Amino acid sequence: MVLDLKKINTPCYIVNERKLIQNLEILKKVEKEAGCSILLAQKAFSMFSVYPLISRYISGTAASGLYEAKLGYEYMKKENHIYSPAYKEEEFDEILKICDHIIFNSFSQWDKFKNKALKCSRQFGMRINPEYSTQDHAIYDPCSPYSRLGVTKKNFREDMLEGISGLHFHTLCEQNSDALIDTIKAVEEKFGKYLKHMKWVNFGGGHHITKQGYNIDALISCIKDFKQRYDLKVYLEPGEAIALDAGYLAAKVMDIIQNDMDIAILDTSAACHMPDVLEMPYRPIVIKSGKPYEKKYTYRFAGPTCLAGDVIGDYSFDSELKINDTVLFNDMAIYTMVKNNTFNGIALPSIYLLKTDSSFELIKKFSYDDFKNRLS
Repeated sequence: MVLDLKKINTPCYIVNERKLIQNLEILKKVEKEAGCSILLAQKAFSMFSVYPLISRYISGTAASGLYEAKLGYEYMKKENHIYSPAYKEEEFDEILKICDHIIFNSFSQWDKFKNKALKCSRQFGMRINPEYSTQDHAIYDPCSPYSRLGVTKKNFREDMLEGISGLHFHTLCEQNSDALIDTIKAVEEKFGKYLKHMKWVNFGGGHHITKQGYNIDALISCIKDFKQRYDLKVYLEPGEAIALDAGYLAAKVMDIIQNDMDIAILDTSAACHMPDVLEMPYRPIVIKSGKPYEKKYTYRFAGPTCLAGDVIGDYSFDSELKINDTVLFNDMAIYTMVKNNTFNGIALPSIYLLKTDSSFELIKKFSYDDFKNRLS
């Protein structure tokens, strides 16, 4: 697809409606063929202007706190689930009003809120930790040693299951169905005797269902087999899979300087606009670029903040970059808008929707007031 970038102002996120629909069609197929329910994990993608579109394909939303739960309740208007490592007393009444499933992280939290919870016609669950790691990113591994996320077998309270109708686990990060299958074996080994008493199980997120090469047939078989063994409902709550490869971040070259290599200063920032680049870390793909020195001209892309480490990565191009050229980062719909910040007073990127007819719709343009109103 050729984008007419003259029609947009940078920096900006561009969400591709056509690709979003393609992802949603895949997830709808999984729901239908596996007989499961898929929820949007809003932690990854919370662009609520497209929630009405998303709601036509999947079953609802999953939240990590009250504000995400309110967003799903107001704009998706379907099943609304929440999990948090701990709930605040002053927020719990509102959570009970707007959430269908409320998942607890510990039996002490369940004990604290149980009396109030059981007066409401909601479903309550417990997050478990199968202590089975399948990934290499420690910062994203809920099963790492001393993890605070979920109850281990050693700490599971069989005597406190009254009112608990489901179990939840989340162990994956950008992984294929084989990792889920292995995780389920660990879950069954440690918690299998409790599953037969449950009405539902939530397999969490981290399922890269819409990534090319993902084994969808194995996922569907896995879910169907699990349902047959335990006669319960299965939920999945992917985040990335909803908007994978469905977004770009457009930025302009503001200056090119030399310090033993060419360094392009962009009007976007790794620290502010794509923090996972530094946190994970990883090197985002730039359209029409190559690896360093693969093509004739190599540049280091860096942001305009005062942070010395605000470096996005090194890229090569067939032709020289010029000041005011626009560069396009790929796969920037997920974990960007939800994690960005205004460090140094750097402006937040505008948000555009690239419609199926190739026109651009400006969804949101941020201003000085957005920076100021976060402060005191």
